[in-house]
Amino acid sequence: MGTFQEHKEISVVIPTLDAADELRRALEALSGAALIGEIIVSDGGSHDETVRIAEKAGARVVNAPRGRGTQLAEGASAARGEWLLFLHADCRLAAGWDEAAAQFIAAPRATERAGYFNFALDDTHPAARRLERIVGWRCRVLGLPYGDQGLLMARRLYDAVGGFAPIPLMEDVDFVRRLGRRRLAPIAASIIVSARRYRRDGYWRRPLRNLLCVSLYFAGVPPARIARLYG
Repeated sequence: MGTFQEHKEISVVIPTLDAADELRRALEALSGAALIGEIIVSDGGSHDETVRIAEKAGARVVNAPRGRGTQLAEGASAARGEWLLFLHADCRLAAGWDEAAAQFIAAPRATERAGYFNFALDDTHPAARRLERIVGWRCRVLGLPYGDQGLLMARRLYDAVGGFAPIPLMEDVDFVRRLGRRRLAPIAASIIVSARRYRRDGYWRRPLRNLLCVSLYFAGVPPARIARLYG
């Protein structure tokens, strides 16, 4: 596996639910990366071709109760790698990500940090560039990357902070809060996020709804109630 020793191979964990079209592109972006030891698709009960696509691509499918937090936790439990990379099905890593990830892993005290990728949208609309800048600011100033930016970390760090909570929403915010901003670091590569939901809901409306959901979470509203608002 390239210059990586076996114990440094990455287990990729992707939660899915009826994500056939987007999953295919996400898996294609991972194809040929020497540092990947396995890909685990944690499926929450898809009725489309998600499972077939995952298996055809050589991924290992595990079945989990529906809910992204639960699915991520189940996928991590099934993973064998010493490094874990959590991705969303509607996100694909850009060219050069594997070299950047290798540099992140090789850096001093890498096992004490979680890495995230630069947020980029697959849309040429100026509003997409504005949102990318806002996300960049949120990560730099607030230390709050979301799950659609990917998270790469050593299993020992994942276990040390208690893993993903089995909650239907805000699992990424909950996990990042437990990590703390001093244990977060950017990886010098981009992740291409589907802009489908932003085009559908609006480049102002959806981010504002996301902000409302995060604010409610910080105010102590249970994630199950927030999930009904999020949709």
